Amino acid sequence: MSQRPSSREDFEVAIICALPLEYDAVVLLFDEFWDEDGDTFGRAIGDVNNYRTGCIGKHNVVLALLSHMGKAHAAAAAASMRSSYGALRLVILAGICGGVPFNSQGEIFLGDVVISKSIIQYDFGRKYPNGFMRKTTDEDNLRKHGKNIRNFLTKFDTSSDKGRLFERTAYFLKQLQQKASKDQDKYKYPGIAEDKLFESSYRHKHRNSVACICNNCHGRKDPVCDGALSSSCDNLGCDEDYLVVRKQLKEQDKAQEPAIYIGAVASGDTVMKSGEDRDSIARRESVIAFEMEGAGVWEEMPCIVVKGVCDYADCHKNKLWQHFAAATAASASKAILEQYIRTDRGRGQFIEDSLRSLFLVPLRRNQDFIGRDTILSGLLGKIQPDANKDNCQRTIIEGLEGVGKTQIALEAAYLLHNEQPDCSIFWVPAADALTFEIAYRNIGKQLKIPQINEDETDFKQRVKVALSAESSGSWLLVVDNADNINLLFGPAGILHYLPFSRTGSILFTTRNHETAVRLDILAESIFSIPEMSESEALSLLQEGLKRSQTNNIEASKRLLDMLANLPLAIRQASAYMATKHISTLDYLELCESEPKDMIDLLSRDFEDRHQFAKNPVAITWLISFSDIIQRDQLAAEYLKFISILAEEDIPKSLLPTATERKAIHAIATLRAYAFITEREGEDSFDTHRLARLAMRNWLKKEGELKQCVTSAIQRLNDVVPYPKHTNSADWMKYLPHAQAVLELSEYSTSKEAEASLFTKVAEGNNRLGQYQIGEQIHRKAIKLREKVFGKYDQNTLVNMSKLADTLYNLGKFPEAEEVYRQTFNLKKEVLGLNHPSTLQTMNYLATALRRLSRYREAEQIYRQIFTLKEKVLGIDHPSTLESMNCFASILSDLGKYKEAEKLHQGALKLNEVVFGKNHLATLNSMNNLALVFFQLGKLEDAEKLQWETLERKERVFGKEDLSTLDSMGNLANTFSVQGRYKEAEELLQQSFKLKKKVLGKDTHPSVLKDMHGLGILLYQLGKYMEAAKLQEKTLELKKEVFGRSHPTTLEAMNNFACVLRKLGRSTEAENLHRQTLAFREEVFGKSHPATIESMNNLANLFSDSGRYIEAEELRLQTLKLRREWLARDVL
Repeated sequence: MSQRPSSREDFEVAIICALPLEYDAVVLLFDEFWDEDGDTFGRAIGDVNNYRTGCIGKHNVVLALLSHMGKAHAAAAAASMRSSYGALRLVILAGICGGVPFNSQGEIFLGDVVISKSIIQYDFGRKYPNGFMRKTTDEDNLRKHGKNIRNFLTKFDTSSDKGRLFERTAYFLKQLQQKASKDQDKYKYPGIAEDKLFESSYRHKHRNSVACICNNCHGRKDPVCDGALSSSCDNLGCDEDYLVVRKQLKEQDKAQEPAIYIGAVASGDTVMKSGEDRDSIARRESVIAFEMEGAGVWEEMPCIVVKGVCDYADCHKNKLWQHFAAATAASASKAILEQYIRTDRGRGQFIEDSLRSLFLVPLRRNQDFIGRDTILSGLLGKIQPDANKDNCQRTIIEGLEGVGKTQIALEAAYLLHNEQPDCSIFWVPAADALTFEIAYRNIGKQLKIPQINEDETDFKQRVKVALSAESSGSWLLVVDNADNINLLFGPAGILHYLPFSRTGSILFTTRNHETAVRLDILAESIFSIPEMSESEALSLLQEGLKRSQTNNIEASKRLLDMLANLPLAIRQASAYMATKHISTLDYLELCESEPKDMIDLLSRDFEDRHQFAKNPVAITWLISFSDIIQRDQLAAEYLKFISILAEEDIPKSLLPTATERKAIHAIATLRAYAFITEREGEDSFDTHRLARLAMRNWLKKEGELKQCVTSAIQRLNDVVPYPKHTNSADWMKYLPHAQAVLELSEYSTSKEAEASLFTKVAEGNNRLGQYQIGEQIHRKAIKLREKVFGKYDQNTLVNMSKLADTLYNLGKFPEAEEVYRQTFNLKKEVLGLNHPSTLQTMNYLATALRRLSRYREAEQIYRQIFTLKEKVLGIDHPSTLESMNCFASILSDLGKYKEAEKLHQGALKLNEVVFGKNHLATLNSMNNLALVFFQLGKLEDAEKLQWETLERKERVFGKEDLSTLDSMGNLANTFSVQGRYKEAEELLQQSFKLKKKVLGKDTHPSVLKDMHGLGILLYQLGKYMEAAKLQEKTLELKKEVFGRSHPTTLEAMNNFACVLRKLGRSTEAENLHRQTLAFREEVFGKSHPATIESMNNLANLFSDSGRYIEAEELRLQTLKLRREWLARDVL
């Protein structure tokens, strides 16, 4: 029996049923249910499936019932299930099917069980005048099973395992029949006499009705009446002389032990009720059964179809065998699971097979993709992860806009997915930083990286680390629209976060050749996309059109020549022709009638517009839009609105409100004219950049741009919530569009909505760690608010506070202090000194001053805040206690340890009373008191209190909580001062490793703090070589994360210079000390203690080198500067 699971991640097996009778049979074979007292596992946002959870044997199993039959409903349900149960490794589609009575494995009887080795979509193809032709190319077929299922099914090729499967299926069938005591007859074997197979050509129709059309039915294409279709063979009098004589030698008791057949299964959206069609398809495709849901689930999940045969897929169907067949399928499913081996799973570990099965491509496959065979063939040879076993393969597709780069990359991704189902495929847009980050975070979620949603997590680095690991398996990462050089190669560019694995491959698409040059990609891996050949372009034009529309070959060729064989323009032209039912000659006349000045205007800002006499995309766009504006006003309004947004992943929920019927019709219109492309499995769509530019240019010409931008800003401000960690799912999907709209803010007339949206976008970027962008946007919001509403407006003051916070997070402490001070003075004037908002800003100002080492100024403010809060709120108010802690900490900075000790002891007692002994505020108060003991030299008291704090935090929050790990670091610091360097090193190493595990690699600030501390400890232990290596790494990482001039980077630079001095590398040490000194003068000023420290270190280095005069001059300068600092009454 399986252990009760703790979360959805503990389920690796699912069973899906299409009919209630199938579901009922499976339920009877569960050994235990986990949801008898109600659901405890929930489901993902957007998942509309209903589930039952329990165990079958040793496996935890989730069971789902489809709302409707058919592969579309099955695919949707499977995609939703995957979002909720991401660790699934095996999905069984259990139920009933129509069997092929004669096949290469033997005779199939009713009640036998069919297991899929592959799925054939027999109804997927093209209908020609002379008949139907199924698409049979590799890319059109469903992909193979992954290794996990392929290897598992191979077991049943052996006599022993297949024999065991037969025996256990029969055993579980008897168990099911006994368990269904109330419905015993339902699952009873119907009997050999009821297993009737008629000749394939023998029709199911009325025999003796004079007035019925059935009398005229003499061939397979002749119709029968509706009454015959719904009547039984007994009622119609089907002649048993036409029954097929079979080798049915089983006795009654043996007959109900089902045989099991493993092979190809036909899946389609049509119920097969034709014996002749059944036999024809079975001969052609070598299938052994027909069903309706397998193809839908197969594409989404690692799936096995297990179905009981309830009829022979002919017109003589009846429901007599359905319950028994459902029972045999359920019994076989349980027997299969008995032989399926569970996967070991550790906490926080990725399941390798789960990772390998990921296919995160948000774009639907283009079923009408034409040509480019040579390019695709070469591309597939390059992008396969094992193409270069010594490197991480990099390939690039480059070409003009509209030439089809993204479509080629998309087709290549689907082809690779079919060819190598074990290879994960990820798709990230690189049009801007925001869309890249949202896509990367989604990859992190699907990889189940712990705490990927936390604001403090460096998620891009963690995704890079996860995919760079050997355990990640093989993968392809597609970086689409990699056109912006600065975004790719800048200081915090995308390139820094791309993974490296010898089992990985990266494919870029770009219209910028410089990208290929800068990436240093081999010439053989650069695929330059030319215009389509004449035959390819003609095939693309003809796709979806009637032959009569393109039979004028000369007109078609002239049209393609005008469209420069450009796929985007051809697709728009073809979509228009299909919608309007016109010929190429008619469309050509429309193109030639469009005025050149209008085309030139619409082509403005097209990068490649000078290549063509008349821009082909602008021509086709204008023809289609002119028609839409006449026949579907809402579709035209939607297109105008969309042109103001970002071009990818546009949520339908963002569109202006309309009735559901009208909205559906408008979206269908835009899709029909090829203006939008819906995303796979998502309620969103994409548009093309060129179509968006053409629409904007039209809006400018018609004088409608101001109105559209204003409406878009108002709409986005209405739907975008203020960004918080808890509502990230609600604002992240809108953020790229809000940012895109604000790029056109010069056209806005709604300044209040504009300012509000600026604030939300700035905070959204801050939440994602994009503080530089956050700073720029906050400044724009302040400038706008001051101009429109004045500097005393409360929202202006809020923006100023947020700007100061952003500057502080960027390490720009002097600027942060200045903005905090301005905000404080304005709030004091507007709200009064005692207002909570004023006191909060006052607190932030003091924090900035403390960070600048201006302790006396900070002390005065903290003391004032504490006094005011004590008077207004009372000594035991949480806000007062917080200020009490800040005040005590600044006293410690000033060396007033006795006063700080007394204050911290008082704060600890009050926190225990107000919050309780195990509250974080109380534990932090204990930690602060321990630090004062440490500073007073009471090392034993400090150690005792730190141990107690650490043990309580481990008990309450867990060993891997950041607060716990910080306490571990504080204890290590105490050991270090006591000279217990070895113990300190062990403890800090433990904290460092756990932080890396929880937060990702080395770039999180908390991880860097421990790395910095370890470097100092190694220095203190005299391990200068190790210390130098670690401190150099720390310095480089801090430069990357914080920038070269950030205070914490300068601290690392100073420490590295000191260890270089110990190693005798004086020249390097001097250069680094001089750099540190120059940066500290620039950041803090000449007389700041940090600057003086650098001058003193440089003087010591001069002394070591025998340069005593230079050393003495520098020491005299430091002495003078110290006096200046002290004279300011700051230190």
